[in-house]
Amino acid sequence: MTALMALAVLVIGAVLVAGVCLKEQALTTDFTRKNIAPCIQYPFGTDWMGRDMFVRTLTGLSLSIRIGLITSAFSSLIAVGMGLACAAGGKWADSLISGFIDLVMGIPHILLLILISFALGKGLKGVATGIILTHWTSLARLIRGEVLQLKESHFIKIAEKMGMSPWQIGVKHMMPHLLPQVLVGMVLMFPHAILHEASITFLGFGLSPEQPAIGVILSESMKYLTMGKWWLALFPGILLVLVVMLFHVIGDTLNSLLDPSRAHE
Repeated sequence: MTALMALAVLVIGAVLVAGVCLKEQALTTDFTRKNIAPCIQYPFGTDWMGRDMFVRTLTGLSLSIRIGLITSAFSSLIAVGMGLACAAGGKWADSLISGFIDLVMGIPHILLLILISFALGKGLKGVATGIILTHWTSLARLIRGEVLQLKESHFIKIAEKMGMSPWQIGVKHMMPHLLPQVLVGMVLMFPHAILHEASITFLGFGLSPEQPAIGVILSESMKYLTMGKWWLALFPGILLVLVVMLFHVIGDTLNSLLDPSRAHE
């Protein structure tokens, strides 16, 4: 399993680096090579402006991965803060935070994401902020459950009797036990962030059309599918699914490695 995870990390890292290096080339147009079907020179073909779809797809996936990394990291910080607040604030804080989590989860996810992105003017800032503010709830609920269990542990009760403040207990004694769940939860948040970024961009509420994002590529390709240009959507869609599956592989493997109950697997 670790070999499979290492391979997944290697592939994702290669896509990330390739996309950054090929950013300028992805914007290059050449009308002398437009609408070329997949061939040896252009494995993913070219589009109606003569842009290399292989290069554009790698660049779009790289952008999606960077957005996923940033948003999942900040969402995890919010989730950890909410979980520790439950430990530090007592029953009233726990009830307040639980109610807020239920409120956010009760709103249709994609609708809330679109509203936040649209309110902030769409673009990279709007998409990233929307994903950060909507993807922390599941992890926060998990951390809250872990915190409530840890509060009943003997070492936590001893720390309380020694006069340590709730925040000191949370940071010094609870965080080491929460880190595996936070790490796995953050990794498993990547594919959700990537898919939602692509979804709202595809619907026109995300990144701007001039950016070679996967959502933009898929949205633009819909206009040309009826003309027989199937490669414009097929290959970007397949690679998007592949990247999402690789993140799931990494998350599941980390969960197996960090969970003592699954160590024998």
